[in-house]
Amino acid sequence: MKPMFSVPVAPLVPIKGREDGYPVHRIFCVGRNYAAHAAEMGNEVDREEPFYFTKPATALTLSGASIAYPPGTRDLHHEVELVVAIGQPAFRVKVEEAAYAVFGFAVGLDMTRRDLQNKAKEKRQPWDLSKAFEQSAIISEIAAAEDVGNIEKPRVWLTVNDALRQEGLISDMVWSVPEIISHLSHFYHLAPGDLIYTGTPSGVGAVVAGDRLHGGIDGVGTVDLVIAEAE
Repeated sequence: MKPMFSVPVAPLVPIKGREDGYPVHRIFCVGRNYAAHAAEMGNEVDREEPFYFTKPATALTLSGASIAYPPGTRDLHHEVELVVAIGQPAFRVKVEEAAYAVFGFAVGLDMTRRDLQNKAKEKRQPWDLSKAFEQSAIISEIAAAEDVGNIEKPRVWLTVNDALRQEGLISDMVWSVPEIISHLSHFYHLAPGDLIYTGTPSGVGAVVAGDRLHGGIDGVGTVDLVIAEAE
């Protein structure tokens, strides 16, 4: 049997210092993982357990891209965050054992159609239209975990047109990387190729056509994006 047509695939994510790339299978995202960001959105953190949303792998866009302002929104927001790249199968793993599953880390931008998200919240509807759209998951190259070291300490930050918008510490996360992996692995068979966007610090805000975004995580890398005119 032959396919009727070809479909888009996610780009390989470059790996720092290596010639091969990281193929992406799925993209998981953690919601409200920084208390200050939850507060600025008018929400409280659920400290009983994390919650998630997903993006299609084909939403992945490599750092350095220029993307068109997406359709259907008048309030596009930036969210800079740590991305975990899974490198080993993980299913029902304990928190203290979860680190073995990590291949590396990257810097990501979770672009959000905030007006659509707010409307969905009001109606208690899913966030798909606000989160899972084309070119909404920007990612830097991946740094291997052994090269990064202690990921709980670094600073995460983002500038828009050279003005600082977001700044925080990975240690400010409500749920740590091992806790997220452990919890998520009780609902999914995590596998190499899975990415986890771990949440954003406070300072999120709107961007418009012509804006230049530059973010980073100390010891991990940087991510760049330009917002172009709507198509």
